[in-house]
Amino acid sequence: MSKKIIRVADALTAESAMSGITVRGWVRTRRDAKGFSFLEVNDGSCLANLQVIVDEASPAYWELGEAQNGASVEVKGDLVESPGQGQKWELKGQELKVWGAADQESYPLQKKRHSDEFLRSIAHLRPRTNKFGAAFRIRSEVAFAVHQFFKNFGFFYVHTPILTGSDAEGAGEMFRVTTLPQGYNPPNPAEPYAEDFFGRESNLTVSGQLEGEAMAMALGRIYTFGPTFRAENSNTARHAAEFWMIEPEAAFFELEDNMALGENLTRAVAWHVLENCAEDLDLFNKFVDTELLDRVRQLATGEYHRVAYRDAIDILVKSGKKFEYPASFGLDMQTEHERFLAEEYFKGPVTVYNYPKAIKAFYMRANDDGETVAAMDLLVPRIGELIGGSQREERLDRLEGRIRELGQNIDDYWWYLDLRRFGSAPHSGFGMGFERLLMLLTGIANIRDVIPFPRTPNSLEF
Repeated sequence: MSKKIIRVADALTAESAMSGITVRGWVRTRRDAKGFSFLEVNDGSCLANLQVIVDEASPAYWELGEAQNGASVEVKGDLVESPGQGQKWELKGQELKVWGAADQESYPLQKKRHSDEFLRSIAHLRPRTNKFGAAFRIRSEVAFAVHQFFKNFGFFYVHTPILTGSDAEGAGEMFRVTTLPQGYNPPNPAEPYAEDFFGRESNLTVSGQLEGEAMAMALGRIYTFGPTFRAENSNTARHAAEFWMIEPEAAFFELEDNMALGENLTRAVAWHVLENCAEDLDLFNKFVDTELLDRVRQLATGEYHRVAYRDAIDILVKSGKKFEYPASFGLDMQTEHERFLAEEYFKGPVTVYNYPKAIKAFYMRANDDGETVAAMDLLVPRIGELIGGSQREERLDRLEGRIRELGQNIDDYWWYLDLRRFGSAPHSGFGMGFERLLMLLTGIANIRDVIPFPRTPNSLEF
C-alpha cells in the first residue's frame, strides 16, 4: 500500500472516497465491540476527530493492544462514507502501528472535562484537549492575520532586540540579564557592571518601540511582533511576565492615522478569524462565552467610537456608577473604567485620546495645551485596553526636556535623540497585546490560557 499521508482535517473535508491513505495522530477514545473496534483519532489539524473502524478481518485488528487513549498511532486504510450520523467519512483501517503507547493508569487526560487550573499544571499535555487545541490553532491564525494585514498596507516586518540597555516604558519593571556569578562583588562599586558581558546593565526588553522608531525613519512603515518581558509581580488574569506584542511604527503618521491603524488592524483580524476559524470559534461560543460570536462580529463590522480623555472622565464621573477607584482628571483609568466605557456606555470598541502628560511616557508628543499628549488607547469589551500608543515627540528640544524632567539619564538615549537631530519627521505607533487580543477573540478569561507555556510569578515549570 502506498504511503499517502493525509491530515485529519483534509480527510474530513474530502470531496470523494480515497483508498490507500495514511493518517497519523493520537487516540482520543477507543470503543470495542464484538469483532471490531472504533478509534477516534486527532492530529491537531482541526477540532473534530476522524473515526477509524478496524474489524477482525483486518491485520490491523491484531495490533490494537496498545492503541488506547493518548497513544500515537499510524493507520493505513481506505476513506469511505460513514453510515453514522454527524460524520461524512470514516477510515476503514487495514494496517495499524502504535508509535507510542500511553499508560492508562497514569495518563492524566482520561476525563472529558478538566478544570483550567488542573490543565495549567500539565501545560505540556493540555494542547491535546479540545479547548486548548482550538485556542492554539486560533493563536496561529491570528498571528498570520497580523502579518498579512501589515504586508497589505506596506509595512516591513523587523526584528528588534530582546536584550536592551533602555527602559522604553520608564517603569523599571525589567528582568536583569547578567553573566556575573551569584554573589559577585564588583571591585569598583561606582561601576558595578564593568566586568559584566556588555560592560553595562542589561535587561530583557519591555518593548521594541524605540528601535522600531529608528527602523521607521529609514523604511517608512515597520512593525515588530515578538516577545516582551515585564517583571511585574502581578497575579491577575490579565498579566504575564512574558507576553507577545504587536508594535507598528510609521513615519509621517500623526495621531489620527495611528488611531485608524489600530482600529483597522482589530477589524481585519476579527474578519480573518470569522472566516477561517469557524469550528474553533463555535466551540468557545458554546462552552466558554455564549456572546463571543456576536462580539467578534461587532469587532469586524461594527462602529469604532472615539472620545477625548477629558470627555471620557466626564462620562465616568457623571455615570452615577460606583467605581472601586473614583475617576478624576489626571488619573490613569483603571480596567473598571475602561470596561464601563466599552461595555456599558459606548457598547463597543472606543479609542480614548489626548491623555494628561503626567501619566504617560516621555516619548509622547506634547499637545499645544501644555497639559496633554497625543496618546491613544483602544478599549474593547471584556478586556479594557487592547492597544496603547501615541504620536511620538519629533521635536528635539521638547524630547530632551521631557527626559530630564523625568530624571532619566539623557546619555542613555543618545541614539534615540539622533533620530530627532538628523531628518526628524512626525511619526506614530502603538503596542497591541497579542494575548489580550486572543482573549478577546476566544472568550478565554485568563491570559495563562492563551499562552502555550505561561510565565507568571513563581511559575517556570515548563
